[in-house]
Amino acid sequence: MHHPARRMPTELPDIEPLRDSTLPDGVRARRLRDVNGLDVHLLEAGWQDPDRPLVLLLHGFPELAYSLRRVLPALAAAGYHAVAPDQRGYGRTTGWDPDFDTDLAPYGFLNLVHDALGVVWTLGRTAVHAVVGHDFGSPVAAWCGLIRPDVFQRVVLMSAPFARSPAVPGTASAARPADLDADLAALKPPRRHYHTFYSTRPANDDMWRCPQGVHDFLRGYFHYKSADWPGNEPHPLAARSAEVLAKLPTYYVMRRDEGMAATAAAQMPSAEQIAGCAWLPDAELAVYAQEYGRTGFQGGLNWYRARTAGVDAATLQVFAGRTIDVPALFIAGRQDWGVFQTPGAFESMQHDACRDLRGCHLVDGAGHWVQQEQHEAVNGLLLEFLG
Repeated sequence: MHHPARRMPTELPDIEPLRDSTLPDGVRARRLRDVNGLDVHLLEAGWQDPDRPLVLLLHGFPELAYSLRRVLPALAAAGYHAVAPDQRGYGRTTGWDPDFDTDLAPYGFLNLVHDALGVVWTLGRTAVHAVVGHDFGSPVAAWCGLIRPDVFQRVVLMSAPFARSPAVPGTASAARPADLDADLAALKPPRRHYHTFYSTRPANDDMWRCPQGVHDFLRGYFHYKSADWPGNEPHPLAARSAEVLAKLPTYYVMRRDEGMAATAAAQMPSAEQIAGCAWLPDAELAVYAQEYGRTGFQGGLNWYRARTAGVDAATLQVFAGRTIDVPALFIAGRQDWGVFQTPGAFESMQHDACRDLRGCHLVDGAGHWVQQEQHEAVNGLLLEFLG
């Protein structure tokens, strides 16, 4: 009987840490070797004193540890050792497979928590004063605090609410939600959820090999989801139905005949708007463009694929009904649709998921990239909570 040859994973070549010239004063880049199978590239500040409390910061998509560059120095100045890794699938962290045809198990939440623990342990620590997660880093931070409250002693969630752990099987709240893809396809014009698109084989090349180039794609994408785009006026949604979700901007519920590159291109800011973008000048955007131009987007897209495929859904039922009991904080931009994109999640986080929620802040003048758009306000909220 013939057995097909096993495909050997492709690995990105090792690369030096980011140069200090790209980083704020007091922030350095270095690499941790053999962390849960990865060589982890990280940025850190306040490393000089080994007794400082540790704060671990986890980025989202399509971002990098670099997206926390304006938070790290403030934490260090307040007496913390602040560390932000390029997470699995991103940036200069290596040891992950950049192909579509890869094992998605490493991108399940349990293994992503293991990645975070691995960073902590490799730093010689047994506890973290706080874990801070933004965007897709937010649910990882939530699971860190839910599974290992002895290690992760505080949790900060940014932009993405954590609704709850899995419902207890057999209860009404455990009922499987309807598949919305067919309903969205039936709308006029036909639509699809961005998670659906991000889970497809063409998604990586759509963004990586797009006509406008990676730099301009990211410029349009970051602009479209920021407070700079005047159409971002979020509000709670009544139900998880195609008709209701179609109210979301097209970066969340896309036209079915367009990819994300075309979606972002349609909202490309003017030259004057780009020149006036103080929170993401072109020299800083170039760092993102260089990294994604080299790696592509598949590593980050595999996080979405693991969710849509339910990679560790059954295993996570071990934690059914469990809450986040350590002190928690939520921060997002007031102009961020991410707060409300999943109907009911924002409310469930406050009433059910977090038993010691110390604050829930919507920062004016910020969209989805709150820690970049309004870093001073975010830093103030963080330090008040951590203090």
